[in-house]
Amino acid sequence: MRVKLAAGNWKMNGLSADLAEIDALAAAHPDPRSEVLICPPATLVAAMAARTDGTAIAVGGQSCHPAASGAHTGDVSAAMLADAGATYVIVGHSERRADHGESDDDVRAQARAALEAGLKVIVCVGETEAQRDASNTLDIISGQLAGSVPDLVTGESLVIAYEPVWAIGTGRTPTTDQIGEVHDFIRARLEARFGTGVGRSVRILYGGSVKPGNATEIFAVSNVDGALVGGASLKASDFGGIIAALDAA
Repeated sequence: MRVKLAAGNWKMNGLSADLAEIDALAAAHPDPRSEVLICPPATLVAAMAARTDGTAIAVGGQSCHPAASGAHTGDVSAAMLADAGATYVIVGHSERRADHGESDDDVRAQARAALEAGLKVIVCVGETEAQRDASNTLDIISGQLAGSVPDLVTGESLVIAYEPVWAIGTGRTPTTDQIGEVHDFIRARLEARFGTGVGRSVRILYGGSVKPGNATEIFAVSNVDGALVGGASLKASDFGGIIAALDAA
């Protein structure tokens, strides 16, 4: 059985005062059936890790540099995230690919660095609206999986997040049939590349305007093992509703 995962990506949001939301989340969900993860901005990783010690909430980073150290002003290494208390890191998010020009090769290097530092890695894949309209979705996903996921992974160390770019922060959500088609395709590609053992144990998250109101429907879709949540993870009440829906799935 794959343990469900509710992962919150705070993106460039959050100050020290916002850690009160984590206290509220931990109090409301002291023993969730699903795994719960929050990825705050790098400035809050250490404080959040200290705050969540002894709770069911894990902490992760939002990106990492592929190098372990060096002259890379403004960047954060995977080892630094681990040292601050993170256990996960997101790589390849569409906003990183778009805003920072990160390629599949860059994402693979970041993922490899994260694994070497002992972090679990969430590799994001997803198509733009133009690619969806051109019926290129599965080709895009296939290429991103092949290029972004390193070879030496396990079902424990790797999570895939499918985030249709056109649904992130827009309030638009693909149909359940569209979500299921992509998640089933990702599962098949993972099994073909890594074998049924690893391929069936990797968790596949859906991301893209997940809210308490649509979470139950999304979590009922084939091969959806949880969610990577953006804006709805900033408030304990909203993210708590998503966790509850996942626990009940």
